[in-house]
Amino acid sequence: MATPESESFVRTFARGLRVIEVMGQSTSRQNMAQISEAAQLPRTVVRRLLLTLIDLGFVGTDDKDYWLTPKVLRLGMTYLYTLPFWRQSQLVLEELGTRIKQSCAVSVLDDGDIVYIQRFHTKRILAFSPSIGSRLPAYSVSMGRVLLSGLPAEQFGAYLDATELTALTPHTVTDKKKLQKIITHVREQGYSWSDAEYDESICGLAVPIRDAQGHIVAAINVSLISGEFTEEQARAEFLPLLKLAASRLKQAR
Repeated sequence: MATPESESFVRTFARGLRVIEVMGQSTSRQNMAQISEAAQLPRTVVRRLLLTLIDLGFVGTDDKDYWLTPKVLRLGMTYLYTLPFWRQSQLVLEELGTRIKQSCAVSVLDDGDIVYIQRFHTKRILAFSPSIGSRLPAYSVSMGRVLLSGLPAEQFGAYLDATELTALTPHTVTDKKKLQKIITHVREQGYSWSDAEYDESICGLAVPIRDAQGHIVAAINVSLISGEFTEEQARAEFLPLLKLAASRLKQAR
């Protein structure tokens, strides 16, 4: 793996990606000073990068402010198109969500977070309603725990060492030994239940999506209003259908 200190690390390329990343974190247009501060790069460097991105069509400008263009979507969509099950996941989620009358989603693991790659919303509005690209800390949600359960022991150990388990609600598990036991249990039982650990109003049930070799590559869940279902009730009502949906997405690979 290339590091900033290695000869194979292309610093300019990395900086350009950093500029795109920080511009995507703002909902408004930004000037060069704001981008420079957010990216922690000198303005002279940011100026050259912005000019290049403008020439490539990824950034627009009015000579004062800068913004990302729709062409940037190609970068994200390229990743989604590489997932063999992604196109099928929308249909599977629509059929699942319509049948159970609950919101459901598919996510993958990235750098300690889950990233939503597909989402089906019901008319019942939850306090937190993520969209494609939304990120949540893996340790605090059902899909995250399913995805963590698929990591090799060494990688999971590195995750625990590098992650600060912040109390997002009074119910969030912040003890690393307890989380490790939970992940082991998730691995053994094949599903995860999380209640009010990320948001006090939401609970969730999730199962893994596996590839042909049996490796966990994604997770699918149903989001519920906390207090309306116990784990036992949710498992009885939704777990078979979640597993069926996950099986369909495995076959779509």
